[in-house]
Amino acid sequence: MAEQTGLEKNIKEPVCVTGANGFIGSWLVRTLLDHGYTTIHASVFPGSDASHLFALPGAADPDVRLVVHEADVLDAKAVSNAVEGCAGGGVFHVASPCSLEDPVDPQGELVTPAVQGTLNVLAAAKMFNVRRVVVTSSISALVPNPSWPSNTPFDESSWTDLDYCKSRQKWYPVSKTLAEKAAWEFSEKHGLDVVAIHPATCLGPLLQPNLNASCAVLRQLLQGSKDTQEYHWLGAVHVKDVAEAQILLFESPTASGRYLCTNGIYQFGEFAERVSKLVPEFPVHRFIGQTQPGLMSCKDAAKRLIDLGLEFTPVENAVQDTVESLRAKGFLGQEESQS
Repeated sequence: MAEQTGLEKNIKEPVCVTGANGFIGSWLVRTLLDHGYTTIHASVFPGSDASHLFALPGAADPDVRLVVHEADVLDAKAVSNAVEGCAGGGVFHVASPCSLEDPVDPQGELVTPAVQGTLNVLAAAKMFNVRRVVVTSSISALVPNPSWPSNTPFDESSWTDLDYCKSRQKWYPVSKTLAEKAAWEFSEKHGLDVVAIHPATCLGPLLQPNLNASCAVLRQLLQGSKDTQEYHWLGAVHVKDVAEAQILLFESPTASGRYLCTNGIYQFGEFAERVSKLVPEFPVHRFIGQTQPGLMSCKDAAKRLIDLGLEFTPVENAVQDTVESLRAKGFLGQEESQS
């Protein structure tokens, strides 16, 4: 019996992942399976394709319960159904609208789903006694922040300047910032354990069938885009590191607050130069001068995660993995590379 008890102690708690069939969500499900999680509730937008999740390594294991729930995060009852089986476990809230196109109705398309969706997920977590919620925020809740001192590297104490974003019709940072602020208010008011992670531009192999916004940044660069990414860039990170970090933040008893997740902070122009050297067959634009005026470089910007034990994948690997994946999935036509 003693041996059985020991085995029982190793059984991982049940977890729910919202936005489970997106770029980060799919990698999180894959990484949870790698870490031995056997009860995973995958919440996906109604009508969206989640079939690739069942092809992930370990998903077909007889001991694994991978349950897909169709739940619009604005539907509180559907969200509750997805979270209900996670008492004593965790919720990874990843779902948040992010479009490649400018929104026609920013409030309805981005802000309300991000904010109210977060509150619905947290309310369900509280109702069903979830131990901890890991909220996937974004560097878009840290920057743009034009008032940040130019001689100081950005860290977790920075918050996006909402007025600056609204005046420039940049609604995604507004949605992520308001959603995270709502999460902290809920956490304080209701005594729910919440930790937030702030990934930079996420790269890596696409497990999902569609092209996601962060990999589209690299694709545009490969196609010769001259967009400097202005104040919406701090650095890049391999998506598998983001998934590992999310699990680390769930499992680490001491984790609290906000965690920047990027393999260093540096100019987008420097990133473009690295990409150009890695894949010289593509017409990558060479930027002159600073693409992010005043941005201070910092190799260990994610010090809080590094201190918890996270090791980052080199950015070069992330770029190469993404390019290979974009090619394999047909998102990079042959005509886009220089002959």
